Amino acid sequence: MINLASDNVVGASKQVLEALIAANSGAEAAYGSDHYTAEAEAMLAEIFEHEVKVFLVATGTGANALALAALSPPWGAIFCHEESHVADDECGAPEMFTDGAKLIGLPGLNGKLTAGRLETAIARYPKGVVKAVQPAAVSISQVTESGTLYSLAEIAEIGEVARRHDLGFHLDGARFANALVSLGCTPADMTWKAGVDIVSFGATKNGCFACEAVIFFDPARAEHFGFRRKRSGHTVSKGRLLGAQMSAYLRNNHWLENARHANGMAERLAKGLGGLPGVRLPWPSQANEVFAVLPKATAKTLSDAGVRAAPWYELSISLPTNEKIGTNEVFWRFVTSFETAPDQIDQVIALARGA
Repeated sequence: MINLASDNVVGASKQVLEALIAANSGAEAAYGSDHYTAEAEAMLAEIFEHEVKVFLVATGTGANALALAALSPPWGAIFCHEESHVADDECGAPEMFTDGAKLIGLPGLNGKLTAGRLETAIARYPKGVVKAVQPAAVSISQVTESGTLYSLAEIAEIGEVARRHDLGFHLDGARFANALVSLGCTPADMTWKAGVDIVSFGATKNGCFACEAVIFFDPARAEHFGFRRKRSGHTVSKGRLLGAQMSAYLRNNHWLENARHANGMAERLAKGLGGLPGVRLPWPSQANEVFAVLPKATAKTLSDAGVRAAPWYELSISLPTNEKIGTNEVFWRFVTSFETAPDQIDQVIALARGA
């Protein structure tokens, strides 16, 4: 089997695994008061070139939902893309963790919000009007659910709107490293310099077993977050096992090397599939995901040979306006990882070409 359904299908990298084994020996302070966690926090502050408050959690859902809860009251409005992960794939966790804040899903091509559309949406919920939820936050995904990227200018434009309307700005960075190496910028450029207040910094998809970080650039916003994390059941007693993962992930640019490899494999796949008759790539492959419209016969050949991909939403509002999935076609998402091998990609391309 060649499983390209997700970057969650692979385990941890050797470097992270070895760090976990080492951290497993001996005794350490519990609940994140260990030296591994302190090291990870210091490394993240250095990487982001900013004073930060860092809270490690084990899941992306926890990271996103808790981050949004720190930005919005129960009567708040959180603006996001209509097909974003926080809207479609968190089983209502943001609404639950905020005690009822309303997610306002906005349309946008290529999985992205625009500053103009955000401005228009905010106007629908005037501040001080008791019958309306109150604008509280905006959340974007980098990489988006369409595998695309916001440019630094686009993030800054959204950040400017958020500042002008006093909204908190959250970035869902489940594939943060993949976006970063693709844009060729610094973590600071993609976050606080563009107005981002909180980042869900993902590591699980790119080499860790289960480790994410909620990163605050304004310590004041994090004042009560420790209580919020504990109350929600996301404070891990053996916190050193999170700290050890994150430290190993960041050390010697391991996280960036993993992301570069995954992105390179996606680029290889996109080039191979994009040139085949009957195959279309509706969105550019900008990180480690390739979305492809395939003839059903090609998809069957791949499936029969053990290739796994994720069926995608054929009625996605993010698709280009002239893109329609035909009755004899399927829409699939392929995701590469730090473990994807070049020969696996070449096998998939060869099978598709043969079909």
